[in-house]
Amino acid sequence: MYQAFLIKYAEIAIKGKNRYLFEDALVNNIRYQLRNVDGEFKVRKENGRIYVETEGEYDYDETVAALQRVFGIVGICPVILTEDEGFDALCQRVAAHIEEAYEDKHFTFKVNARRARKNYPMNSMEINAAVGEKILEAFPETSVDVHHPQVMINIEIRPLINIYSRELPGPGGMPLGTAGKAMLLLSGGIDSPVAGYMISKRGVTIEATYFHAPPYTSERAKQKVIDLAKKVAAYTGPIKLHIVNFTDIQLYIYEKCPHEELTIIMRRYMMKIAEYFAKQGKCLGLITGESIGQVASQTMQSLAATNEVCTMPVYRPLIALDKQDIVTIAEKIDTYETSILPYEDCCTIFVAKHPVTKPNVEFIRKSELKLAEKIEELMETAINTTETIMVEAE
Repeated sequence: MYQAFLIKYAEIAIKGKNRYLFEDALVNNIRYQLRNVDGEFKVRKENGRIYVETEGEYDYDETVAALQRVFGIVGICPVILTEDEGFDALCQRVAAHIEEAYEDKHFTFKVNARRARKNYPMNSMEINAAVGEKILEAFPETSVDVHHPQVMINIEIRPLINIYSRELPGPGGMPLGTAGKAMLLLSGGIDSPVAGYMISKRGVTIEATYFHAPPYTSERAKQKVIDLAKKVAAYTGPIKLHIVNFTDIQLYIYEKCPHEELTIIMRRYMMKIAEYFAKQGKCLGLITGESIGQVASQTMQSLAATNEVCTMPVYRPLIALDKQDIVTIAEKIDTYETSILPYEDCCTIFVAKHPVTKPNVEFIRKSELKLAEKIEELMETAINTTETIMVEAE
C-alpha cells in the first residue's frame, strides 16, 4: 500500500547553514541500514523532507525495523504519494487509505492539511473541512474530534501530495558520524554496550577495547563480548574491536599491590591502554559504562583516581542512571540477554573481598611505584599482541 516513507527529524532542523551536512549524513546512514533489506529503495531530500521511496515489492516490517535503527530519525511515516489530479481524486485516495489501513472504522479523526504549494486552489482550512466531510460520508461510523483524535489524517500539498496517518517512532539523536569518534571500554556486562549505544546516538562513531584474561576467562567470555559488539553495531555500524590480553598485567598488579586497591589500579592501566588505541584511531575521547556508586570502583573518589591517568576526555553517558534505567535500555537494544550470560570477564576474577571505596590518589601512585620494574614492558607486550577485528551486525 505504501510506496514511500516520510522521514522526520528534529534537532537537525535547527542547524542553520550546516543543516545540509546533517541531512546528507542522515541520508547516507539510511542507505546503509537499508542495504540488506529485501527490496529496492531510493532515498532523497526535498524541501526539508527526506523520503525513502520503494521500487517494486519490499518487506514492510524489515524496512521499518531498519529505519528504527538510524539515529537522527524521530518519526517514520508510511506515506502515499499521489499526483494532483483534482480534489475528488484526492478524496478517493484518502478514503482508499482509510479502507485499507483501518479494519475497524469506529474511531475519531481529524484532518490536518498543510498547503506547502500555495497555488493549490483551496487553503488548509478548506481542505480540512471538505475532506473531513467526504470521510464522514464514506465511513459514517467515524466521527470528528479536533482536540484528541484517535487518527490524524495528514495531507501535505507538495509537488506530490502526501497522505499519511501513522507516525512510527525513530530512535532520535543525531546522525552517526557527525560528532567525531571515541573509544568504548567494552566488557561483557550490561552497562558498557548501553554506553556505546547512547554516545553513538549523539552522532559519535565508536571503536572498542576489550580486556581478556585467559585462562581465567574463557573463549566463551570473549565470544560474548564479540556478540555484544554485533548487537551494538546494528545501530553504530561496523566496530573495530581491540582484544587485549591483560592476564600478565593483572597477575603482576595482584602480586605487587595491596589487594584492596587492585580494581582501581587495574582500571587505571586499562584506561592507559585504551587511550593508546584511541590515539592510534584518532578518537576524541574514551567511553565507559560507569554510574556513580554502582560498585566500589565507581564512587566519585574512584572515578577521579581512574580519570587521573587519562589525557583525553572520558565520557560516561550512564553516570546518573539507576541500574533499572540501564537495564531498560539494554532490553530495548537487545543486549541484555547476552550481557547476563554466565561467562566472567577479566574485571571480576581479581576482585578483593574489601575493595577501597574512597581511594587516595597519592596512595595509589605510591602503590604503583612497586610496578616500575616490569609494568612498561608488560603494557608494551599487551599492546603488541592485541587482536584487532572488525565486528559487523548480523
